[in-house]
Amino acid sequence: MRRPEVALARRLRRVMTLPEVMLWQQLRGSPNGVRFRRQHPIGCYVADFFCAKARLIVEVDGAIHGVEMGLVRDTARDRYLSENGYRVIRIGATDILRDAEAVAASIVSLVAAPLHHSPTASGPPPRSGED
Repeated sequence: MRRPEVALARRLRRVMTLPEVMLWQQLRGSPNGVRFRRQHPIGCYVADFFCAKARLIVEVDGAIHGVEMGLVRDTARDRYLSENGYRVIRIGATDILRDAEAVAASIVSLVAAPLHHSPTASGPPPRSGED
């Protein structure tokens, strides 16, 4: 039986928002050798974009993230991911709509920045061939 997160990730790949599509068009060709996945399941969550090499998660924030419940969920999610050794960055959908190429370039440059792993990080390592 497949995990529900995998089915959700597949569905989300089919119904990406315009900012997600625009950003994916910039990230999908492995710019500078940096490989990203879209709508990737991590634990009980699905990351908008994920770079296994850097354990970097990119979340595209639209209007729903500015409301109170969205902020509460985002905070809990970010805490869980951070405690498991992932670095999470949030980018506003309007920033991507304004200049997706510049946003993608800044994301790719973050992969070169060192990640400070938590000594108690217990998240799963990337699968072989994905670093």
